[in-house]
Amino acid sequence: MLERRVTTNPIEISRQLAGKMLIAMPCMGDTRFDQSVIYLCAHSNEGAMGLIVNKSAEGVVLGDVLGQLDIEVNPKVHKMEVHVGGPVETARGFVLHTRDFQSDLHSLNVDEDFAMTATMDVLEAMGQAKGPMRSQLMLGYSGWGAGQLEEEIRQNGWLICEASPELVFETDDGDKWSKALASIGVSPLTLSASAGRA
Repeated sequence: MLERRVTTNPIEISRQLAGKMLIAMPCMGDTRFDQSVIYLCAHSNEGAMGLIVNKSAEGVVLGDVLGQLDIEVNPKVHKMEVHVGGPVETARGFVLHTRDFQSDLHSLNVDEDFAMTATMDVLEAMGQAKGPMRSQLMLGYSGWGAGQLEEEIRQNGWLICEASPELVFETDDGDKWSKALASIGVSPLTLSASAGRA
């Protein structure tokens, strides 16, 4: 297998992509990411980690997940949707949320709007309706090894856009892909499985 050399400075890419959103292109060829929008929580020369923000876990709600962990659930949040964050470690929970909540154990503050917490205390707070003002619980995450994401971007697998709490937390899942594209001036109608470079 031929190895392709990464020509972009990984430190520069890290500064550019942590806190950004990836928009899956039709030509990607991986059905797990079909029309996905991914918030990138971390990115460095060692790889990248992100969470899909527009794929709900069919038939799973917050009350189900917290019940399995023996966490009490306030009826106000019982029916909150749970999302699929990606194909890696699908039994593990990750909460993408606004910065008003900070875990006593560890929250990763990605930028001024978003943080990610994967410790039990955020789930306990959410169960009591005392968690972050805006949040999504994801099962699993999306991960890339060193240089892998950069190569996928070069191969037109992903477009990049700015992240906003409105897009992530307030937009219907079914509209996030098209709205993310619209934010960079791209219409879904102009894309095809054989899309050229954007």
